[in-house]
Amino acid sequence: MIKNLLVKALSILVLLCGISYASAIDYGESADDTQIAASHILVKTAAEAMEIKKQLDNGGSFEYYAKLYSLCPSGRNGGALGYFGHGQMVPEFEKKAFALNVGEVSEPVHTQFGWHLIKVTDKK
Repeated sequence: MIKNLLVKALSILVLLCGISYASAIDYGESADDTQIAASHILVKTAAEAMEIKKQLDNGGSFEYYAKLYSLCPSGRNGGALGYFGHGQMVPEFEKKAFALNVGEVSEPVHTQFGWHLIKVTDKK
């Protein structure tokens, strides 16, 4: 019950951010049940994303820039998306997020919603 409520809450957050949520979730255990926690910054242009990435590489705070620039409502929380598994994000976002190490920030990633900078905060 709690797991279903948490999944539904995450679904709403993800939809608010404009990231597609896979409609068919396996609520049981799957062959690859790896989950990651990530934050992101969503902006309209590649130029904006590259400039923010430059600031982050120079020691800027991911959370600060998410609050300042992200178009996603998650920006108010430093860009935090919580935990998600395979099939819950659009393919471009998911592929890059699962390829990152904990603490690493991606190069700009383009999806139909804009340009994302992704930071993985945990894997389990």
